[in-house]
Amino acid sequence: MKIATWNVNSLKVRLPHVLDWLSQHQPDALCLQELKLEDRNFPLAEIEAAGYHAAYSGQKAYNGVAILSKGTVLDVCAGIPGYEDEQKRVLAATLDGVRIVCVYIPNGQSVDSDKYQYKLQWLDALISWLKDELTRYPRLALLGDYNIAPEDRDVHDPKAWEGSVLCSVPEREAFHKLLQLGLKDSFRLFPQDEGAFTWWDYRMHAFRRKLGLRIDHILLSDKLVPDCGSCRVDIEPRKLERPSDHAPVIAEISRAA
Repeated sequence: MKIATWNVNSLKVRLPHVLDWLSQHQPDALCLQELKLEDRNFPLAEIEAAGYHAAYSGQKAYNGVAILSKGTVLDVCAGIPGYEDEQKRVLAATLDGVRIVCVYIPNGQSVDSDKYQYKLQWLDALISWLKDELTRYPRLALLGDYNIAPEDRDVHDPKAWEGSVLCSVPEREAFHKLLQLGLKDSFRLFPQDEGAFTWWDYRMHAFRRKLGLRIDHILLSDKLVPDCGSCRVDIEPRKLERPSDHAPVIAEISRAA
């Protein structure tokens, strides 16, 4: 099973890129973030013509998540149960015995902002829910834009980013709490090149200058880790005209016997 995550930063703008990527890579499931469109405007016909089913939860101009899958998904759940939030940031579904959870974790803006406090509260709610979800679905993958660079090696200039949003201690502690639930960072299961990032600012030629952060992740439950054969970042879409500022992350998991 090939699973992937990609913050497309507007599905309307990036739809041709997504369709080309699906055709080339043929993932079993692709989690998308930042759709930035309402459900009534979701390009379902185009996605189905590409051979994929779609579950989605969107809103006008902001946020929005989707799971595109070759097979039919079951038990679809939008949002964090019991946590009131108008922002569309979570979508979960089961595919071939694997619980796929697509998340778009809040950015936080700056450590002294209300949005940062919202981010930390949101993460607490996510962690609490996932603790129960893992008991129901031991084979679980948490994919998405986390807006957290978990370690200094995930940042092009750790000193410049020290204490800033995406790299602050409380955010990294929240990421560690996710790992303590029994999740593993699939990217770090394998040797990786230095300076492997998933996001580059549009400004200052950041991509060309390799000034990036690794903030998009695929965490796997302990039950899935032995079945993971690879995890990598595909930077090719970031080279396209009018690209998303994020690159897809892909993990391959052997199917349960």
